[in-house]
Amino acid sequence: MLVRDAMSTVILTLGPAHTLRQAAALMSARRVGAAVVLDPDAGGIGILTERDILNSVGLGQNPDAERTHAHTTTDVVFAAPTWTLEEAARAMAHGGFRHLVVLDRGDVAGIVSVRDIVRRWLPAREPTPAL
Repeated sequence: MLVRDAMSTVILTLGPAHTLRQAAALMSARRVGAAVVLDPDAGGIGILTERDILNSVGLGQNPDAERTHAHTTTDVVFAAPTWTLEEAARAMAHGGFRHLVVLDRGDVAGIVSVRDIVRRWLPAREPTPAL
């Protein structure tokens, strides 16, 4: 099975000037754990995760004043849609992260998460028998 079979193609995209509160609200509303941050001034494509927001708040920083650009990971490991899920899982385990931005010919095509991979690897849940 390939990354393209598991990735989400509906991507939350943020700019570098969004506040962390705005990012958290959008991520919560979309029920996603990561957002792609597009910042042409800082190298292009980055990723902001729920952990980045949590770490900022845990340090006592104000989520209404902190901007995504200050908390975005810019040394992103990218996956290709043609990677196997094993390759993606290996990259995540090796790098210690839970999301990969998927690029197809240089454009963002999706995001794949550990949860996406696990859902593909495990059989669908069967209904619980009535007692």
